[in-house]
Amino acid sequence: MELTRHQIREIAFQTLFALNTNDQTDWKDFFQVLTSGKYGDDYPEYLHQLISGVLEHKSEIDHTIEKYLASSWSLERIARTDLIILEIAIYEMVYVDDMPAKVSINEAIELAKKFSDDRSRKFVNGILSHALEELVK
Repeated sequence: MELTRHQIREIAFQTLFALNTNDQTDWKDFFQVLTSGKYGDDYPEYLHQLISGVLEHKSEIDHTIEKYLASSWSLERIARTDLIILEIAIYEMVYVDDMPAKVSINEAIELAKKFSDDRSRKFVNGILSHALEELVK
């Protein structure tokens, strides 16, 4: 059974969240837990790309997010769930060539609907919409 990119994003979100809150550093262990081991060591390449890409480019991605925050906000004020959703979307928008930015934004909104709340969905949409305006220039 193949995982869709939507499912891969969900697993990437959950894995990055787990990595953020645990001392564990091997994301593949989290993949095994999240998928109940039904894929064995056969993890999707796009999952590897998302997780390693977000971790590798975290400082640049977070800097991009900071540019679109209100002046009274900082990364520390953003809920961990929202920050990780934003990081995944910004990574896709900037570093994944075959991914239309609007798809990344829509997927981020779907993640926010599932793992956060309505205010977060609007917040994520606002930040990513501003980022999109600059990225298309």
